[in-house]
Amino acid sequence: MSKESGAVPAPRANAVLALLLLAYIFNFLDRQILGILAGPIITELKLTDAEFGAIGGLAFALLYSVLGVPLAMLADRTSRSKVIAGAVAVWSAFTALCGTAANFGQLFLYRLGVGVGEAGGVAPAYALIADYFPPHRRARALAIFSLGIPLGLASGTLIGAYLASWVSWRAAFIVMGVAGLILAPIMLIFVRDLPRPKVAVADQVPLSRAFPIIAKKPTFWLMASAASCSSLAGYGLALWVPSVLERSFGFGLLERGHFLASIFLIGGTAGVFLGGWLADRLGQSDRRWYGRLPAIAWLITAPTFAIGLMSPDPWLAWPLLLIPNALNILWLGPVTTAVQHLVPQPMRSTASASFLLINNLIGLGVGPTLIGALSVMFKESYGTEALRYAAVSVVGFYVIAAILMFFAVRRLREDWVDDSAAA
Repeated sequence: MSKESGAVPAPRANAVLALLLLAYIFNFLDRQILGILAGPIITELKLTDAEFGAIGGLAFALLYSVLGVPLAMLADRTSRSKVIAGAVAVWSAFTALCGTAANFGQLFLYRLGVGVGEAGGVAPAYALIADYFPPHRRARALAIFSLGIPLGLASGTLIGAYLASWVSWRAAFIVMGVAGLILAPIMLIFVRDLPRPKVAVADQVPLSRAFPIIAKKPTFWLMASAASCSSLAGYGLALWVPSVLERSFGFGLLERGHFLASIFLIGGTAGVFLGGWLADRLGQSDRRWYGRLPAIAWLITAPTFAIGLMSPDPWLAWPLLLIPNALNILWLGPVTTAVQHLVPQPMRSTASASFLLINNLIGLGVGPTLIGALSVMFKESYGTEALRYAAVSVVGFYVIAAILMFFAVRRLREDWVDDSAAA
C-alpha cells in the first residue's frame, strides 16, 4: 500500500483524528487539573507561590521540552502510533502518582514524570495528522486536534473541582491517571501509521540532517519565538487564574470550576476552530495568512486579558476574559500547519518537536514560574492582590508575540515546502 494522505478514506482519517483528539484532551486535562487544585494543594503541602509555580511550570517543562525531539525522532524512525500510546500510559501513571505526593519534592518529581510522558504525544500526532489529511484540509484537521487544549482545560477544571469537592484533591489526580491508563491500549489497537516513502526509511532522517534545514530558515525562529511568548503568558495564566479568582474575587472551588470551564469551552473551542478554518480559506491564495491571523489575534488578546483580570466585578470579567481565551490559542491550527511545511514530509515529527522544544521550554518553563515569583515579589506592595498584578504583568508578551509573527509573515511564502517536494 502506498497511499498518500489525500487517498486515505475520510471515515478512517476522521476516526484516527478523534482518538488523537481524545488523547490530547487527557494531555491538557492532566496539566490543568493542577491549576484548579492550587488552593488545597498549597494549603496542605504548605507551598509558597514560587514553589507551586515551579511545580506547574519548570518541573513539567524540563524533560517535556528536552525529550520531545528524541522521542519525535524515534517516532519518525519506528512507529508514531506506538510512541503516542506509550506516552499516554507514562503521563497517566505519573498523574496518578501526583495524588500520593506528601511534599514539594515528591510533587515536583511526579510532575517531571508527567512531562516525560507528554513529551512523546504531540509532535508524532502532528505528523500523523499531516499524513492522514491532504493539504487543503490539514489546518482544519490540526485545529480540530488542537481543540484538545480548550476541551482538556475545561474538563480538567470542572472534573478536578468536583472530585476535589466530593472527595479530595488526591482523588482527582488518581482518577484521571487511571482513566488515561485505560485509554493507552485503545490507542495502540486503533491508531496505526500509514506507509511512508522509502526515502524516510532508508535515510532515517537524522537530526543532523533535519535540524539544519529548519534552522537556516528565519521564519522558523520567528514563528517559534512568537508562539513561545504567547505560550509564556497563556500557560502562566492557565495555571494561576483559578487562584486569582479565589484570592481577588472570593470564588469557592466549584465556582472557580464553573467560571473557568465555561470560558475554556466556549472561547477556546471557538478560537481554535476559527483559526484553522480561516487559515485554510485564506491560506490557499496567500500562505502569509497562516502567520497574519495569529498576529492580529494576539494584538487583541493583550488588552482584553488585562482589562478582564483587573475588572472589579467577576461577572463583568467573564465576557471580557472570554474574548482573549478565544483569541490567544487561535494560532494553533495555522502555525502548526506552517511548521509542518517548512520541511519535507519525512522530517515533520522532528520539525514539530524542534518547534515544541522552543515553545514549551520558554512557555511552560518560564510562564507559570514567572507569575509565581512575581506574586511573591509583589506581596509586600499589593498584599492579597499580588497574584492578580503578577498575572496582568505577563500579558505584554502577547504584543511581543504579534510583532515577531509579523516579521515571520514576510518570508513565509518563500520558506513553504509543498507535499510534492523531495526529502
